Amino acid sequence: MKTTRLLAGMMLLNLVLVACTTTGIGGGQLAGVGTHSEPVAFSWTSKDGGLSGTMTAALPDVSYQGEFFQITQQTRTEVLAPLWTHWNRGWYDWPYWDVPLSPAYPATQFITHYTGKVVATLAAQGEQRMRCRFHLVQPASGMSGGGEGQCQLSDGRVVRAVFPAK
Repeated sequence: MKTTRLLAGMMLLNLVLVACTTTGIGGGQLAGVGTHSEPVAFSWTSKDGGLSGTMTAALPDVSYQGEFFQITQQTRTEVLAPLWTHWNRGWYDWPYWDVPLSPAYPATQFITHYTGKVVATLAAQGEQRMRCRFHLVQPASGMSGGGEGQCQLSDGRVVRAVFPAK
């Protein structure tokens, strides 16, 4: 009897955990030299409704993976610290916010307004990096609400990306 209850409890817990996971896909194009462009396949997984999670961007010859974060009133800047790895802190050289961030990006403060923006930093083998910025269509739905934006590879090439609403 105890084994049956334990097994039923474990199955219920597994169902709850799986039900809390949200996934999605997107697509894009990496602008190439001349007229050639390469397709990029995006996928993401979140355990908090699309506010944050992991993202993968697969090009024909390399795959990038990392974290994404949706900026909300509750977002603390230190949570975003991993995004600046291998890039200028606050991406002040790649404006995304209402005004470009300065090199003196504050270490601790709240971002006080909801923007419907998502940021991500993805890495591949070696020193290859990709930073991304997306605008959500339905911010309250997280990444599931769809959006579009762009990513920049560490070599300067740009990917245009679209995430359809679920």
